[in-house]
Amino acid sequence: MTAAPDSPRILLVDDEPSLREPLAEYLGRQGFAVSEAESAAAARSRIAEQQPDLVLLDIMMPGEDGLSLCRHLVETRRLPVIFLTARTEATDRIVGLELGADDYVVKPFEPRELVARIRTVLRRVARGPSEQDGAEDWHYLFEGWRLDPLKRKLTDPGGVSVPLSTAEFRLLRALLDHPRAVLDRDRLLDMVQGRTAHLFDRAVDNQVSRLRRKVEVDSRNPALIQTVRGGGYRLAAEVRRVPPDAAR
Repeated sequence: MTAAPDSPRILLVDDEPSLREPLAEYLGRQGFAVSEAESAAAARSRIAEQQPDLVLLDIMMPGEDGLSLCRHLVETRRLPVIFLTARTEATDRIVGLELGADDYVVKPFEPRELVARIRTVLRRVARGPSEQDGAEDWHYLFEGWRLDPLKRKLTDPGGVSVPLSTAEFRLLRALLDHPRAVLDRDRLLDMVQGRTAHLFDRAVDNQVSRLRRKVEVDSRNPALIQTVRGGGYRLAAEVRRVPPDAAR
């Protein structure tokens, strides 16, 4: 079946033909333009040639694994990624989410559920990372800190650049878009990862701990990113959005 020219482009990366081929056929019947790759190396070539809208990615593959490829995709191309894997341990799911994956589906899965998750992620990407209207290239200023969302560059009050992982950037962006508001773990996870899943509460807690070590004077007694008992987290700071020229 030939997909329509405006169909979402999906790259399916899995080394098992018995899963990859029938799944690609099924997704094609659901209106997606699907290409296949049997390895991370093949996936890199397909991405350069076809520029997919979303990548379905197996973790356990010969050679470069899916985690390594995911890190490359979210950091260099900002491509949305959904993991397909037989791994069921919570720690493995957390690692994938912290790398910046948008969702995580455990094999065996119901194909209709996967289609629903794909469409959810694509809708979130189409909306953009911010729930606020305004120019995407405007900077955030808070307590002497500055975040450039286009370059994903965080600068401390002394002008020193502080590196952020993809997951840390998404979390900080969510907090900056809702200053002083209490955001519970489910809502944060939905905003940061594009889904609501209480199974991954610990992923949010781990990300908050890492971000605190970078922006707090004393991460054990946080003043900026506060824990709200029974509620979640809150950014206790005034946030301003300004054009880049005014942010310096």
